[in-house]
Amino acid sequence: MSDLYTISFPGTDYPPITLQPHQNLSEHLTIQNSPVLFGCRTGICGTCLVEVIGDIPAAKVDEQEVLDTLAPDRPNARLACQLDLTANVEICQLDR
Repeated sequence: MSDLYTISFPGTDYPPITLQPHQNLSEHLTIQNSPVLFGCRTGICGTCLVEVIGDIPAAKVDEQEVLDTLAPDRPNARLACQLDLTANVEICQLDR
């Protein structure tokens, strides 16, 4: 098991960032280092809706309710502010 995980942003000019496991992405991603925008940071506004490619835990009930509304047929859709970082992942902004 690695002590650090890499978050990359394919299709953008943003360089990958490296974080420790279970860190909250919304505390580390900014407009300067990622294409992901954040609003409430609590998982209710949907501003940080992204597609995640990688092995991460399933969404919790509250997040899943928001995802069912905003991206009902997108199985890789997640709210970046709610991700539990447990692996290297690729994150792409999701069009609504």
